[in-house]
Amino acid sequence: MLRPGRAVLEKRFKRALPAPFVACAAIALCACAGSPAVEPRDKQAGRLQVEMFKGDFATVNSFIFSNGRSIVVMDVQRKREEARKLVEVVKAKGLPVTHVLITHGHTDHFTGMPLFRDEFPDARIVVANDDIKRDIKVYAIYMDSGGETGAEPALEPALRPKTRDNPNGFDYENSISVLAGGTLTLDGGGTLELTTDYRPAEADHMTTVYSRDLNALFLSDFGYNKVHHWQGDDITREDIANWRAELLRLKAKYADRNPTVYPGHGDTADMRLFDTMVEYIDNYTRITAEAKSRKEAMSRMIALYPDYAEADFFLKYSIENHVKEHRNGE
Repeated sequence: MLRPGRAVLEKRFKRALPAPFVACAAIALCACAGSPAVEPRDKQAGRLQVEMFKGDFATVNSFIFSNGRSIVVMDVQRKREEARKLVEVVKAKGLPVTHVLITHGHTDHFTGMPLFRDEFPDARIVVANDDIKRDIKVYAIYMDSGGETGAEPALEPALRPKTRDNPNGFDYENSISVLAGGTLTLDGGGTLELTTDYRPAEADHMTTVYSRDLNALFLSDFGYNKVHHWQGDDITREDIANWRAELLRLKAKYADRNPTVYPGHGDTADMRLFDTMVEYIDNYTRITAEAKSRKEAMSRMIALYPDYAEADFFLKYSIENHVKEHRNGE
């Protein structure tokens, strides 16, 4: 999810960066709400499993991968208090955290980094490539320069970049490492396959994760399940078309495997999610092109998707981006 009002120059800067990669894996899984109550699918020691932590703000998901010997956490929430709840879930397992994987450079996925650094000082904060590392820093600088709105809170103080005037700030250059080779292997067994060779879509650079042992696909923010897609800010119609194309490519790539699908926002799904999302994109594209006003576009989308979350946030600011209204006389 990108924040409303982000400067177009930021996107141009980030798109000048290269983006490759693919990698490999294993895990075993379960789902849990944004509370300490979790339900691992496989409780056998030594077998990989994953627990899904659901945040309240932005309906964003985090994931806890464990094999009974070590833990990897993927994405760490948008608000410090929700990141704190996630920390408590992780601590309750009594296992060392070796890595915190950030899938892309949006604040609802990386705000908890300073807290996890402090609570798990031996863990490495990692990303799949240099592009995502740069995205995170660029976005933090943007947010620290007044990027917040009424829809999204200001940057957490602990995330303000380290500078000469702010020597205790977050050191983005040295606190975030880039994984070598595109794989992330847990201590005690299990390798996560990371893929990043995607066109700019919901974010300029994105990581998906696949587990062969679990036959599970983690879409990060390519995936929204019963949550309005974030298409606000400077996400262009070209980006939306890319998103649609990448969903179809992912569907074709994994069709024979028929994995469980874990979105970045919303509940666990199956392969039918790809068709549902493509249909949503088609409806959104058509309605925002036809609508004479933002109010009309909102009404039509809500009528089609009455049970989708984040209408007052994701949908509202997406429509503001793609349905332009002018004052009288302009």
